[in-house]
Amino acid sequence: MDYRNSDLPAVAGPRHEDILPQSTATAVKIVVVGGFGVGKTTMVGAVSEIRPLTTEETMTKAGIGVDDTRGVGRKTTTTVAMDFGRISINDELVLYLFGTPGQERFWFLWRGLFEGALGAVVLLDTRRLEISFDVIGRLEERGVPFVVAVNSFPDAPEHPLEELRQALDLPPTVPILVCDARRRGSARDVLLTLMRYLHSQAATTEAL
Repeated sequence: MDYRNSDLPAVAGPRHEDILPQSTATAVKIVVVGGFGVGKTTMVGAVSEIRPLTTEETMTKAGIGVDDTRGVGRKTTTTVAMDFGRISINDELVLYLFGTPGQERFWFLWRGLFEGALGAVVLLDTRRLEISFDVIGRLEERGVPFVVAVNSFPDAPEHPLEELRQALDLPPTVPILVCDARRRGSARDVLLTLMRYLHSQAATTEAL
């Protein structure tokens, strides 16, 4: 069949900004995890150098009595599969970011998103600290190294980081820092902290 004169639309190639630099030598998979409404989609969107892929859907009555929306009552959408973005740390290293869904009824998707992940960022909301316990537990069970980033919400209570470390029962080696998931620079600092932590973990393992 001759498609030259058909009415089929032309297939567009990738946008220029989506093409990886030829100097890229290493690509690393990172997951951004946390409970419902902690800012995972916001962080991926803020830091991604490409247009992020999101799977947000409007929340419906089906979630009433199932999803815990305490503290995020004004939220009208939710991630039902994943978020995806990309950021180049330097000319050779690229991070692929996968944001996980927050509601427990979608946590069965986490298994696939964790496959091949080198590390994770746990986003924390101090208004709802308890939702982070199961999240951290799942990472520890799978042996996925992670850092904890306390997302700064305007009405969230502030606590010293060492108090939060004790409340979460985090080992002293796990980094914990404050961030603003809306700001690219702040989100990038979190990812750089994770990469430094992963590097130190690798160096420790090699020394043993």
